[in-house]
Amino acid sequence: MLWNTVIVVLTVIAMEVFAIVAHKYVMHGFGWGWHRSHHEPRTGWFEKNDLYAVVFAGVAIALIHAGTQGRHPLEWIGTGMTAYGALYFIAHDGLVHQRWPFRYVPRQGYLKRLYQAHRMHHAVAGKEGAVSFGFLYAPPVAALKRQLHALHGGAPRARVQSDEHPAS
Repeated sequence: MLWNTVIVVLTVIAMEVFAIVAHKYVMHGFGWGWHRSHHEPRTGWFEKNDLYAVVFAGVAIALIHAGTQGRHPLEWIGTGMTAYGALYFIAHDGLVHQRWPFRYVPRQGYLKRLYQAHRMHHAVAGKEGAVSFGFLYAPPVAALKRQLHALHGGAPRARVQSDEHPAS
């Protein structure tokens, strides 16, 4: 039981590392065709970018199935991927992008930092020159501001300085 819990926790951590790399090099690279919708105003409940969640959920389901068929510990890896997906949904889709029926803008602590970091990610128009590619890990806001300044000679858009209005 303890070993299974360790596998789940390590998988959640590994998923954040994987997500940072995939977000930077796939979603802002050759996978921009799906991800672009996430950087544009949403016109309904779903966006093309949500297909990434469907793909990763499919992988998690396949791993859980394989593990329950005797290929241990794949079910626990799939469970960790599912847990990461739930955390992603709460933090990214809910907290940052307000894709649920209530609004909460954190005013302090790590959730504020996460919120601000992702807002700075969306401060750049297009796929080039963005910062902060994590979904659950947020670098310090001051460091991100310095990166944006270095990349763009200042803030690319005014909303970088403000955390009062939710990003799309």
